[in-house]
Amino acid sequence: MTALPAWLLRHTITVEPYRGTGAYGEVFGDPAAAAALVAETVKHIRDATGAITVSTAQVYAGPTLDCPVGSRVMLPDGRITRALTVAHHTAPGLPVPQSTEVYCE
Repeated sequence: MTALPAWLLRHTITVEPYRGTGAYGEVFGDPAAAAALVAETVKHIRDATGAITVSTAQVYAGPTLDCPVGSRVMLPDGRITRALTVAHHTAPGLPVPQSTEVYCE
């Protein structure tokens, strides 16, 4: 299986993966830069709880992106947002690329 072609990933994002909550609030992993394709469009989506909400940025990255729901994502323009939904696209046995799709606040 192949990943998204590198020539499609024209942006760089920084992700602080959400790890849960601790004694002092939310816990995040170390920031990591990742190549991605970012589309800043407004879309209505269902978040992890099933509520309808608005996504203002969609991120498409390689299949190994570590970005659970709730992660902080810094977009190429410097705006910091949160991951609302994350989808890992795979198609075992088919000649299509694997990817991770993240809808952000």
